[in-house]
Amino acid sequence: MSGDNPFAQFEKSFTKDGTVYKYFDLASIDNKYDQLPFSIRVLLESAVRNCDNFHILEKDVQSILSWTPALKQGSNDVEVSFKPARVILQDFTGVPAVVDFAAMRDAVLDLGGNPEKINPICPADLVIDHSVQVDFARVPDALSKNQNLEFERNKERFTFLKWGARAFNNMLIVPPGSGIVHQVNLEYLARVVFEGDSADGSKILYPDSVVGTDSHTTMINGLGVLGWGVGGIEAEAVMLGQSISMLLPEVIGYKLTGNLSPLATSTDLVLTITKHLRQLGVVGKFVEFYGPGVAELSIADRATISNMCPEYGATVGYFPIDENTLGYMKQTNRSEKKIDIIREYLKATRQLRNYSEEAQDPIFSQSITLDLATVVTSVSGPKRPHDRVSVSNMPEDFKSCLSSPVGFKGFAIAPEALAASGEFQWDDGKTYKLQHGSVVIAAITSCTNTSNPSVMLGAGLLAKKAVEKGLSILPYVKTSLSPGSGVVTYYLKESGVIPYLEKLGFDIVGYGCMTCIGNSGPLEENVVNTIEKNGLVCAGVLSGNRNFEGRIHPNTRANYLASPLLVIAYAIAGRVDIDFETEPLGVDSNGKNVFLRDIWPTRNEIQEVENKHVIPAMFQEVYSKIELGSEDWQTLKVSDGKLYPWSADSTYIKRPPFFEGMTNTLPKLQSIQKARCLLFLGDSVTTDHISPAGSIARNSPAARFLAGRNLTPRDFNSYGSRRGNDAIMARGTFANIRLVNKLVSKTGPRTLHIPSQEELDIFDAAERYREEGTPLVLVVGKDYGSGSSRDWAAKGPFLLGVKAVIAESYERIHRSNLVGMGIIPLQFLPGQSAETLKLNGREVYNIALPETGLKPGQKIQVEADGTVFDTILRFDTEVDITYYQNGGILNYMIRKMLS
Repeated sequence: MSGDNPFAQFEKSFTKDGTVYKYFDLASIDNKYDQLPFSIRVLLESAVRNCDNFHILEKDVQSILSWTPALKQGSNDVEVSFKPARVILQDFTGVPAVVDFAAMRDAVLDLGGNPEKINPICPADLVIDHSVQVDFARVPDALSKNQNLEFERNKERFTFLKWGARAFNNMLIVPPGSGIVHQVNLEYLARVVFEGDSADGSKILYPDSVVGTDSHTTMINGLGVLGWGVGGIEAEAVMLGQSISMLLPEVIGYKLTGNLSPLATSTDLVLTITKHLRQLGVVGKFVEFYGPGVAELSIADRATISNMCPEYGATVGYFPIDENTLGYMKQTNRSEKKIDIIREYLKATRQLRNYSEEAQDPIFSQSITLDLATVVTSVSGPKRPHDRVSVSNMPEDFKSCLSSPVGFKGFAIAPEALAASGEFQWDDGKTYKLQHGSVVIAAITSCTNTSNPSVMLGAGLLAKKAVEKGLSILPYVKTSLSPGSGVVTYYLKESGVIPYLEKLGFDIVGYGCMTCIGNSGPLEENVVNTIEKNGLVCAGVLSGNRNFEGRIHPNTRANYLASPLLVIAYAIAGRVDIDFETEPLGVDSNGKNVFLRDIWPTRNEIQEVENKHVIPAMFQEVYSKIELGSEDWQTLKVSDGKLYPWSADSTYIKRPPFFEGMTNTLPKLQSIQKARCLLFLGDSVTTDHISPAGSIARNSPAARFLAGRNLTPRDFNSYGSRRGNDAIMARGTFANIRLVNKLVSKTGPRTLHIPSQEELDIFDAAERYREEGTPLVLVVGKDYGSGSSRDWAAKGPFLLGVKAVIAESYERIHRSNLVGMGIIPLQFLPGQSAETLKLNGREVYNIALPETGLKPGQKIQVEADGTVFDTILRFDTEVDITYYQNGGILNYMIRKMLS
């Protein structure tokens, strides 16, 4: 543990049951420790424990120790390095990482090494949850039918991932049908405190922390585990034992006081917080919850709040560990011995929170307060997660949205069309009518809510009361229930509410993200035709975390996020503009009106059922078989070899060319001579411009490639699903129809091949340059690579032959990703730009690199057709230079394994 660590003298230990447990006593390093937010303490511990003065520097430790409320992002930024304890992946974003690891094994073998040395150094877990769709609903065998289709569509990807599960050490792959990644993380994968092994036989204790390739990785902060979403290259770097760069954040203290009303749910609370924080502006900041109100929230409630962190814009929404956290660990079948060790460690390091003790409150950059008693029953929509609407205001709000101008709260329906409606016949022979506000999708879905027994059992109890009152749901409403883990099904069955949910049409349809990520499946054709023919604004209601227009379903223009209880309520009502206070849901067998208040369970009712039926034995039963998978998974035949048998015919999985021509020795640094500008771009080019994840256009290079392999357009799928095939992803680089390239006159994915003056698709132009032996550069404006972090936004340009980017400024993570792929990020000097230097992108570029002695931030001279100018080399650390000298981070790790 100590080694060459300059902070070794702060190492302490305790003994329990004959085992010595070592840890770093952070409070003894500096007396400011107790003033630090608990989230910052996790960053500090990681920096202290991993300090090697290469990846993690002593100055990183001092920077974190010196955190102050006066820190303001954008004015006095402080960059530090962080080594998370583990990585979590889902299948869409995880496939490329496993592809890279498989290719690295091949490269090690080619270079004379032992390929079995290539394994994640940092523990990695991959949960397959993004592939299942609601193709079938409201039928008893919907679950098996949907899972069968999932395997049929994704057999090639699943075969590859199952091979990875067997081939790699330190990597757990959770089969499809097991649950949603973030719920499985919460209930099973999270360690809270890690136990590592030391060479002397002792154990090393340190806080669990995680980065994941999904934005809602933040859910785990509800358990006191610091975690957030990153791009693929950062995740792979961490898997390979490397640190990631981050800006030391401002920390917003969010104080909770009081108690939720008996009728309010955790969903209502998170929608209230999301709207509040989005208005405040917390992008790039940590939010840390404190105050006596936190102690009143269950861990599932806290996880719901942390889950929607991307929607309110913060990096994390952190709940420090308290006794409730340890109680949840016991409930979810973590061992008593483990919990006792965690408690002792947290007490020793002053990381065990007592939310009722004000003396423990740290200093925050800013503090705000919410009285839980003010939270009312709410939904959010119709197009954004932070547009909260109290249920009592829904009728007026929806009416206003219909006639308001097109925007986040408007559909611009003409006055004469506000009363539009349409009729259609259903299979039962009856005629039904749709109008503006009609509910056509009602989905209990997403880890945001299905991880929370209180709202899931609440929905079950509401369904029971509804059925007993004789209420039902119209047959055309596509209802579905997709639990986040098998535990949910277990306690819903044990509590006896499943038959009532099924009676209303909420049959279990699958275990995965499903409707929340747009995998809602098709609506019946007669419903679609009626909506389209009459221009109707019909609605989806879901217990998810995102409701952007077009995400849930093309035919639900209005989509509302709601608790599982309200999902059922609106499904019964059949429309979202109902006034639940004055309008009944229906009538009972005696002809008496039934209102929502007549079937709504109280918090005490729900708590009684939860205490009885959510028990550790359920978690033991479900998670003891987590790696087994379904019969389809078990019968999936894969190679037993440690090297993947690549298929030349595959359009999903392909060995990437990142390591072709690689040697054991470092390549000699060479200047870039006679380069051409592939693209000449302006400001705010995002990762979506660089590497779109959506559908593959029929006239694109990727479409031509797939058509050449006898695939029809309906089988093209998306760039996102084909991230394991570099041939498609390279062709999809810059394939955004809104790309503005100044070398051509029209917007779109085209550029000019300058020697011939021929306008071509960007990939085709890059190929032409490659054949001519011409290196390429990009010349761009400010904030290059902004938006969500995306590994292919760096991998794609590398495959196109881009050697350097010259920009006015970079998004921080994308700059790091370029370095990770061996692309040089150069930055114009302050006050200079392509415009001030009178560049037009048609020049020949020469970039002079020294053969030795590269230094972070040094000036590099660029010559472009006689115009000579200096740029700043945006290798910001010695680690960056090491990566570049090796041709990228993956190449660096291969050579490291061979040494």
